[in-house]
Amino acid sequence: MRERVEYAIAVALLELLRALPLKVALRAGYGVTRLLDLALPKLRKVAAVNLAMALPELSLTDRRRIIDGVFRTVGRMLVALARFPDINRSNVREFIAYRGLEHYQAAKQKGRGVLIATGHLGNWEFSAFAHALMTEPMHVMVRPLDNPLVDEMVEERRTMSGNHLIFKKDAARSVLKALKLNQPVGILIDQNTTPSEGVFINFFGKAACAGVAFVKLAYHSQAPVIPGFALWDEATERYVLHFLREVPLSGDAATDTQKIHSILEEVIRQYPDQWMWIHRRWKTQPPGAASIY
Repeated sequence: MRERVEYAIAVALLELLRALPLKVALRAGYGVTRLLDLALPKLRKVAAVNLAMALPELSLTDRRRIIDGVFRTVGRMLVALARFPDINRSNVREFIAYRGLEHYQAAKQKGRGVLIATGHLGNWEFSAFAHALMTEPMHVMVRPLDNPLVDEMVEERRTMSGNHLIFKKDAARSVLKALKLNQPVGILIDQNTTPSEGVFINFFGKAACAGVAFVKLAYHSQAPVIPGFALWDEATERYVLHFLREVPLSGDAATDTQKIHSILEEVIRQYPDQWMWIHRRWKTQPPGAASIY
């Protein structure tokens, strides 16, 4: 019953955000995530802890502004997801533009596929959706949502533009198969993981456990690695899909994982209100270290 109620609410919300004029829908999306902020105060508390540790030079007012921006970022994501059925090749550029597409094209020309390192920054759902319409479909690694009814709906929308989903249970084989066919694969790299699956890196001056599977896939496939993020531009009121230069890898998992996360950190510092500070990113700490949360 709970799953059905959650699904009904999700469907009603998305249909409402789809039907409203865009500017009104954005305001409504911000209102929805404001309610989420009030209903789940622990999210803001986690973000406050993360920001105090990662960006201690900022004032309390600035940190609160960033947290407000995080919820606005989620609101924009909801609006974009609601409008996926209406976005196609003829109108997608009204919502998003490229910057650095030449880096993606240069990587693709090598013929070994492309591994796109991305994170919970900007609108990672729309970046893959839009790239499929503007250039070519891609494979995206996903984790099923807890509610299977909502998950089925989201999966349907994720594939509307031609993208293919890769699930963790068969991830390595599926990723390598796609790369062998010279196809792009997008993977979120910024989640907390366990020591058995990763290494400790320096992320915003604090030890963070990061998975090494991404760089190991790059070694095995010899596919070029490029970072990619769809970031909101207030001036134009649309997204910009940024592709950065290929990241040269050394072959050492710890060194290369650190290198990619340092690039991610640099981008987050430029757009701090578009990263999911509400995630307990530093949950796993080295043995003996005090818990941050």
